[in-house]
Amino acid sequence: MVGVGPLWSALSAVLSRRGYGLAWAVGDARLEHEVLRVPMAGVRAAVITGPDQPSSPRSAATASMEHALLEELVRELLETAENVGEHAELPLPEPPRGSEPELPSAAAAVRTGEFHELIGRAPAMLELYRLIDRIASSDTTSVLIQGENGTGKELVARAIHLRSPRRHRGFVATNCSAFNDNLLDSELFGHKRGAFTGAGADKAGLFEVADQGTFFLDEIGDMSPSLQAKVLRLLQDGTYYRVGDTEPRRADVRIIAATHRDLATMVRSGEFREDLYYRINVINVVVPPLRDRRDDLPLLIERFLERLRPSGGASAGSPGVQRLSAACIRRMAEYGWPGNVRELENEIERLVVLAGNADTIDADLLTPRIRDAAPRTGPQNPESLPEAIEALEREMIATALQKHHGNKSRAAQSLQVSRRNLIRLVQKYGLDPTD
Repeated sequence: MVGVGPLWSALSAVLSRRGYGLAWAVGDARLEHEVLRVPMAGVRAAVITGPDQPSSPRSAATASMEHALLEELVRELLETAENVGEHAELPLPEPPRGSEPELPSAAAAVRTGEFHELIGRAPAMLELYRLIDRIASSDTTSVLIQGENGTGKELVARAIHLRSPRRHRGFVATNCSAFNDNLLDSELFGHKRGAFTGAGADKAGLFEVADQGTFFLDEIGDMSPSLQAKVLRLLQDGTYYRVGDTEPRRADVRIIAATHRDLATMVRSGEFREDLYYRINVINVVVPPLRDRRDDLPLLIERFLERLRPSGGASAGSPGVQRLSAACIRRMAEYGWPGNVRELENEIERLVVLAGNADTIDADLLTPRIRDAAPRTGPQNPESLPEAIEALEREMIATALQKHHGNKSRAAQSLQVSRRNLIRLVQKYGLDPTD
């Protein structure tokens, strides 16, 4: 992809969700030539080119393109790629003209249950939307997003980007845990030709790609101390070095970092740099786990079912439209969802596939770990302190056992109790980790 701007970001997101690998050349004609020149056996490759979109009222309209229009654009591009040779150049159509659409408001989310790509109207989510609204206007302040896996940290980062002054530039995301130390160094900062075995040409790093835009560093807690130092330097003075290079380069990026780990504890243990921690933790955003907003389950289920319906399909409640039975929803509400919204979305997709043409999806199709999860039988409104403590204790143990798939040793470690004590409590509350 050779270009920058909101249309490029939206297009790359759709193509990535469809399983296509993407490489950004950022308007570099030499890199474009290299992509076209390199043979890739069995792989159909295309360079998508088109006009960059600067910060102007005319191009800003592309930031919130209608979903159907974007899908149509992707369909046309992929059809063109199928009809050309093994390598081809695909021109990106001129974006639609018009004024910049109004951004979704946190107040409207109370009614719609949606805020950009985030779904939910539980109090914790509405507070999250209001926080995003307040911090997005700054285009330099670093943000640290914390939350369990599957809660939607990248969606929060995208929402911040789309509401910021940098929304007309690129949004680049990478997962620090997906690379070893050497590969991550080259991925983030780029490298010079000959810097290491296999470095046959200069390569731009993702910080260079994200220049003037937003860079989302997911799982920054998995980054090595040496790379932490390089990121700190970039945050402090905006400079960095490619691997094997002696010439400093500059990049103007807003860094949004995320992790599911406790960075404060890692700082105390020496695993994470204290100076970098305070640099990225200017604004702290906590994404609530799904178990803390169970009231959003029906809304999330309905939205995921809508996405899986054929285009132009009927709405919920119409004849022939799949829905979950009351027993199925009840079982799902009793489950702890250690994988959070991502796990729920995968489960809904699985149910739709298994249900086939059935209008109603019953509980017997649920994954066994969800179908057989121990129900929450403790007092819902405890009247005494001992009752409240027992209810909380039982809920935390059940959640820990589900999260660690019944492994008592790991569950005990996460709860900071001995394994023997955990076994006693499991017997006391009738919790069977194999259910």
